[in-house]
Amino acid sequence: MIEFNCYLLPHSQVVRQCALTALRVSSNLTGATKLDNYFLIDGVMTMYKELADLLFPNIKITVDEIEAKYPLRDLVDGAYVTRFGPSPTGFMHVGNLYGAFISSMLAKQTGGIFYLRVEDTDSKREKEGALDAILNGLKAFDIDYDEGYGKDGQYGPYLQSERVEIYQAYAKKLVSEGKAYPCFMSEEEIADIRSGQELRKEKIGIYGSYAVDRDLSLDEVKAHLDNGDSYVIRLKSPGDSHNEIILHDLIKGDISLPENDIDEVILKKDGIPTYHFAHVIDDHLMHTTHVLRGDEWVPSFPKHLQLNQVLGFKPCKYAHIAPLTKKEDGKIRKFSKRKDPEFAVSYYEEAGIPKEGVRLYLATLANTNFEEWYLQNKDKSIEDFKFSFKKMPTGGTLFDMEKLNNICRTYFSRISAETIYNDALEYYKKYDKEFYDLMVKDKDKLISFLNIERDSKRPRKDIATYKDIKTESAYIFNDLFYKDRNETYKDIDEKIDYDVINKYIEIYRDFDSEDEWYNGIKILAEEMGYAPSVKMYKEDPTLYKGHIGDVCEMIRHLLTGRVKTPNLYQLLRIIGIDEFKNRVEFYKN
Repeated sequence: MIEFNCYLLPHSQVVRQCALTALRVSSNLTGATKLDNYFLIDGVMTMYKELADLLFPNIKITVDEIEAKYPLRDLVDGAYVTRFGPSPTGFMHVGNLYGAFISSMLAKQTGGIFYLRVEDTDSKREKEGALDAILNGLKAFDIDYDEGYGKDGQYGPYLQSERVEIYQAYAKKLVSEGKAYPCFMSEEEIADIRSGQELRKEKIGIYGSYAVDRDLSLDEVKAHLDNGDSYVIRLKSPGDSHNEIILHDLIKGDISLPENDIDEVILKKDGIPTYHFAHVIDDHLMHTTHVLRGDEWVPSFPKHLQLNQVLGFKPCKYAHIAPLTKKEDGKIRKFSKRKDPEFAVSYYEEAGIPKEGVRLYLATLANTNFEEWYLQNKDKSIEDFKFSFKKMPTGGTLFDMEKLNNICRTYFSRISAETIYNDALEYYKKYDKEFYDLMVKDKDKLISFLNIERDSKRPRKDIATYKDIKTESAYIFNDLFYKDRNETYKDIDEKIDYDVINKYIEIYRDFDSEDEWYNGIKILAEEMGYAPSVKMYKEDPTLYKGHIGDVCEMIRHLLTGRVKTPNLYQLLRIIGIDEFKNRVEFYKN
């Protein structure tokens, strides 16, 4: 009769595994060893260690040696360590940019570290050029990381494909402790299980009685290996889906979720880790404190928490960001890469939208009180604002292009004309060589145009993109103005009083101030039968041909071909009376 002592957890799978394995290993087992929350017989422990060595013969580095290479960071109390962990499986999109932006700002404002870790463990889906697109996207919007891929850093490598030995070392440790096992189930077997689960409306996955390889003996494992059977490494989940866990989400608050009881794959058949396993280990070794990610990851939290617990790690704090949405035909839908060109980060540069405008809009999306703060603090930048999880939206976040444009208009109204010119010059050099050449040739004229009304109490806000600079200023450039008379004056349909215009040309001089110029227009208007004020005209329109506003509009129309422009007096000074004469003749003909 075989006698042994075995202290067991209440979980049925642990009970069965311990009992069956104990019987298979030896008939002379007497002692018992407790390892974390697993109670294992000494002989079983020996078997698990032998199994680990069998599965990982080339992994010589120990977990303790790895941990020693990643010491705690020397940071001030309260500092956040955040990361951006993109996968090079597609283009950089606004959702990526949004998460990276918030993560970087939180780290910066707390004196912490923001790092870039490239999660490239899914080689089958990896797209050529995607990694460069990620790096270029971050650079394009001034999202600078302190350490990570492409930079020096004590906690690298920052490319997951270069960390495979680390992941396998941790997997080996779990196997040696009886917390993970090789699963030789074929894709066909797993598909059959899934079909049955779907038919019976059961939870999908390998768990409970479906985890048939949990109980394989060492000899059975060896037989599979000798046969050349491929396998994955699965976590031996200690969970029970009837139990609840609490996600203390920094944005959404407490969320109740079922405990994970699925034996998740942690290493794939090629020895490459799954995302779930790799990111938990990396966040631990790189001492990440806060993880910001999309709320589609909320259902994955139980498995991530369990992996942390099984590995003996302290979990990060999680903040799940609300998805970006868009309003279309009165309905709200998810922002889509298939339907929305502005979902791609590359869209904004091509559209001429300034990077700082995008950053300001991301800040507006991130914290509900940012926009009001920005409007009230004209002399401050994003770096002066204190971001808070409490002010982050819990539901869908509407991405509104018109609101983005309004923020860009405010941004343009606050910076110098020289800054606008220099930034626009780079844009047009790449996207419009013809206008770039005009900008270079008439630099002073364009800067003077951009300066109109810039220092007034209500600065003009007619520019939302770099493209608007050409649209709004085209008439100051003779090369563009004289291209097509019908196009230039397409919006002008009122009758021009040439007696007034000729008189204006006759009396015009380089007035010292706008008030002096306007007084001259008043005198001219009255002499030519126009009311010197709108008020006087409205009192009795029959006494006048029109009013002073009509006189100004005739001058504006002939000078610019537009019905709406910045300050007319300033435009006349920039374009000049001689050129105005030429344009009058151009309009006549």
